[in-house]
Amino acid sequence: MTTVMNGISSDSQPASPSPDSKALTQWPGVISHYARYLPISEFTPIITLNEGNTPLIRADNFVEACGGEFELWLKYEGLNPTCSFKDRGMTLAVSKARERKAEIVICASTGNTSASAAAYAAKAKMKCIVLLPHGNIASGKLAQALMYGATTISINGNFDDALRIVRELGETGQVEVVNSVNPFRIEGQKTAAFEICDQLGRAPDFHFLPVGNAGNITAYWQGYKEYYSVRKADRLPRLFGFQAAGAAPIVEGHPIEKPETVASAIRIGNPASWQGANAALNESKGHIDKVSDSEILAAYKLIAKTEGIFVEPASAAPLAGLIRIAKAGMIPRGSVVTAIMTGHGLKDPDNAIKSAGFEPIIVAPIKEAVMKVIGL
Repeated sequence: MTTVMNGISSDSQPASPSPDSKALTQWPGVISHYARYLPISEFTPIITLNEGNTPLIRADNFVEACGGEFELWLKYEGLNPTCSFKDRGMTLAVSKARERKAEIVICASTGNTSASAAAYAAKAKMKCIVLLPHGNIASGKLAQALMYGATTISINGNFDDALRIVRELGETGQVEVVNSVNPFRIEGQKTAAFEICDQLGRAPDFHFLPVGNAGNITAYWQGYKEYYSVRKADRLPRLFGFQAAGAAPIVEGHPIEKPETVASAIRIGNPASWQGANAALNESKGHIDKVSDSEILAAYKLIAKTEGIFVEPASAAPLAGLIRIAKAGMIPRGSVVTAIMTGHGLKDPDNAIKSAGFEPIIVAPIKEAVMKVIGL
């Protein structure tokens, strides 16, 4: 007689645990792991792709290259299921949409939100509609939205135009908006702050992150505060946010009508979570600034070459800011610093190829030709 245990046929006598038995227990996703801190109930269907539990990677080579004397840890959110941090909020937003019997989710996006919304809608058997600014989406992100089956609409306008339309459609009550104006997105995204504290065994002294639509800086501060309030964190970090110089409405103090930057994920002129970002900066005694595209691209290449970590250009904005802050001596020696790497570099392969500074060397298919190129 055989029985089936965990989907595996076995003899009726229980076998000794195999060396690989732990592999059968996997991370359940952020909703299940952090349920006590999230607005869910027994009636909430959990739509998950097992997002979260991303690595926190120490980056000593990068610190040495920029002349710092502090610990730097990179939260590599590019290893989420759709390769960006958006999955943390989307799992909760789509789960709550399903709980309310919604049939259609919709978002405006510079790319990452559309990929995430489309993937989680597919998992939930829901229809997804995404509005994208025409011609301003990185090819990797556009490919994801199309492959996940979203109805993909390019508008002749920018992200802010797309979000305005999406919010207007949301007011009809016929679609569920899953941009960060949806509070469940922020609730899900705050779990990254929980993970950082759990992984470090403490909260960082400083936390650096890019700022586009400003939902993430809002979410991180909420997460750090909540963990501190229940004594799961021993301190509150100072938040340092960085916008691209051509898309820096919070730094400039007014909306930017036509934002421009190589970092498409933060090419936003009127952030939906502007108020939340200001609160996070003020309460954390933080700092916000802008960095040029040339600074972003320099940091983009440096983190890849020094640490073997490939990120999208928006993720390099806080690294560019960190280089500047380190040179100015604003980070005390021995500080623990974390930075969010929001998305994987393969999200934007075109910029990577243009920015690398190298091209493949074409040679004849013989050993001698290769040896000549490599100097042997």
